[in-house]
Amino acid sequence: MLSPIPILLAGLVLVIFWFGLTWWQSARRGHAHRAPTPVQLGIGAVTLFFDTLGIGNYAPTTALFRFLKMVKDEWIPGTLNVGSSVPVAIEALVFMTAIAVDPFTLAVMVPLGALGAYLGAGIVASLPRRPIQIGMGVALLTGALFMLLTNLKMIPGGGTAIGFAGTTLVIATAINVILGALNALGIGSYAPSLIAFSLLGMDPRSAFPIMMGSAAYMLPLSGIKFVRKNAYDGQAALGITLGGIPGVLVAAYVVKSLPLEAIRWLVVIVVLYAGVSLLKTAIEQRRGASPTK
Repeated sequence: MLSPIPILLAGLVLVIFWFGLTWWQSARRGHAHRAPTPVQLGIGAVTLFFDTLGIGNYAPTTALFRFLKMVKDEWIPGTLNVGSSVPVAIEALVFMTAIAVDPFTLAVMVPLGALGAYLGAGIVASLPRRPIQIGMGVALLTGALFMLLTNLKMIPGGGTAIGFAGTTLVIATAINVILGALNALGIGSYAPSLIAFSLLGMDPRSAFPIMMGSAAYMLPLSGIKFVRKNAYDGQAALGITLGGIPGVLVAAYVVKSLPLEAIRWLVVIVVLYAGVSLLKTAIEQRRGASPTK
């Protein structure tokens, strides 16, 4: 049986080319793409470094954007999807060729997860600020809860399977589609994917090619829609891309092991900050828009 991995990788190259062409055309049409600042490059390098380790880059990047008042809230999802596309594609190239995973499982879950992201981005990119804030806040707090339960050993650490079959494959694929759609909100899918797939009996290591392969399709397909709607910050997105590429390469090829438990505790704090901050802002805006009695 012909392995689907070369086909998936070839498809990924085509998708990234389509995305890059669309982004370049956006810049030519006049969407601002100033040279990124050292801080923006640093954010990309650090957050994509940890993203390659399975920690995820959306939550900490969102927190930094908000803390530094660097990107408008309604542009954060688009900036994350656009800026992370190329670095995450490099992640996929590494993990889809280096870690054992059932080829059929990969062939089913990666394209359908990407489809969920593509459809979801078309809706999210058109939403006004407040629904995005609420959606991102709730999703971030939910992710923080899952991370907390994992750190406290209240959620199983995973099984030994390298793939899914039958009903389990259907359930896992449905989860991947939903996470792909939610990914368009600027909420990373790695943490919930690791947890969900582990609960379904998969070896967490085999979840990496699925997560990163799916994300590698999800992000540029979502990014194309955000770019076409000009719903992103060009300077910050470019900073994530240019800084993120070396961050990914260092994490993938140099770092073999890190004390991830300590890092995950830090991420819980960052995610909680970002989620609470977004919901607080949404509530304050609603009060400000309400007529006074």
